[in-house]
Amino acid sequence: MTGPIEPRIPMSAANLWQRLRPLLRWLLRRRALWAVVGGWVALRIIVSLCATYVPPDMIGIKQVYFGGSAGIRQGTYGPGEHFVLSGVERLHLFPADLQALNLSDSESEVSERTRSAPSIKIQTSDGYNVRLDVSVLYRIKDPYRVFVEAGPGRAFEDRLVVPRADRILRRTLGELNSEQFYQGPLRIQKARAAHEQLAAELGALGIEVAAVLVRRYVYDEKYQQLIELRKIKDQTVFLQQAEAKSAIEQRKRDTIVAEGKANQETELSRGSAEVEKLRAEADLYERKRAAEGKLLVELADAKGTALQNAALQGAGSENLVGLKMAEVLQGLSVLVVPSDGKDGSNPLDLAGLLRKFQVK
Repeated sequence: MTGPIEPRIPMSAANLWQRLRPLLRWLLRRRALWAVVGGWVALRIIVSLCATYVPPDMIGIKQVYFGGSAGIRQGTYGPGEHFVLSGVERLHLFPADLQALNLSDSESEVSERTRSAPSIKIQTSDGYNVRLDVSVLYRIKDPYRVFVEAGPGRAFEDRLVVPRADRILRRTLGELNSEQFYQGPLRIQKARAAHEQLAAELGALGIEVAAVLVRRYVYDEKYQQLIELRKIKDQTVFLQQAEAKSAIEQRKRDTIVAEGKANQETELSRGSAEVEKLRAEADLYERKRAAEGKLLVELADAKGTALQNAALQGAGSENLVGLKMAEVLQGLSVLVVPSDGKDGSNPLDLAGLLRKFQVK
């Protein structure tokens, strides 16, 4: 168990002084420490009053308020700490990196890093209204000239960039009619001309224009409906023309296919005729050669027969006939011949048999 809680007694001024006296005596003995701390604090105060820091993406110019050299100095100050006497001098800072101006009515394009302005309203040469979304990219090349023309801070946006961009874009792109906005080359050509004119005007004021980008264009509703109906009609005409060309090309293709088939059949018929012709020539050649061979064989047979006949008519032919007759009679066991009369034969009369067979 804890003890009883004692009530807290407020500390009086005498008690507080008694407690602080040792600390004050110790501090008074440390004069050197006080001198260092005081000097450091004084130095920080002087630096804060007489030095200005320029960020890496900024550039500065000096303005002198008093003295014979009062006014704006033309020299520029880059990133880092720079000595500036407070109350007498001042550094005016300007952005050194690429800047963007968005001329658009879209809330999604509003940003803290870029300047936004309303879109450009242009009246075309044929009397219709067109709303343009444009981006202008630029950078400050001569801060002194910009300060002289527009003043300090970002006044150059409202006094130099925005009004000149709006005026030049209105004048340049306003030379187009509503139909020509659909034609990319003409719109790009006019945007390039606006870029050149804006670069010339702002360049003389110390601002370099990097690009002028026409990102979007919107017609008023009446003309939008009219142009859509016109485009639909144009597309319908183009569709009909394309279908007519397609039909012509289809007929050409069918004609070419038919001619190809006819040529194919002609060539096949010609090939068949050539095959039949070659076959007939081969058959004729075969029959001719067969007839010539047969003729040669028959001639050879005839010549052999003639030679054989000639041989049979020569000396000893009667003996050959007898031998042939003997060959005919060879193998016969019984031969019945008449033995009397005019044509009778006596087998025992060899001379008579020889005379009968005309063997000499």
